[in-house]
Amino acid sequence: MTNLQVRREDGTIEARAKHGVVWSPEPAGLDQSVFPMLGHLLPYADTAFNHRQVSTLPAEVPRLPPGVVTDECAREILELGRTVLEGQHLYPWFLGD
Repeated sequence: MTNLQVRREDGTIEARAKHGVVWSPEPAGLDQSVFPMLGHLLPYADTAFNHRQVSTLPAEVPRLPPGVVTDECAREILELGRTVLEGQHLYPWFLGD
């Protein structure tokens, strides 16, 4: 399971998702040329995006094929992405197992 948090530069957790990305062939098989941010997530590694990178999530999440994430997870990715974009010195962290 990959969980999502919003952190400040100093590592303080500002928000966290209740639903994570369950790893299966669907998320692992995302084409990186079509999903430039979400296609780079790894199940056993942490990934942080900068402000410019997180701005691509509103375009990527709605295009995800069925079964990649649950509807609840998709909503949380978008909500936490907005939190990052509306704040300062915030970063979304996808935390692999």
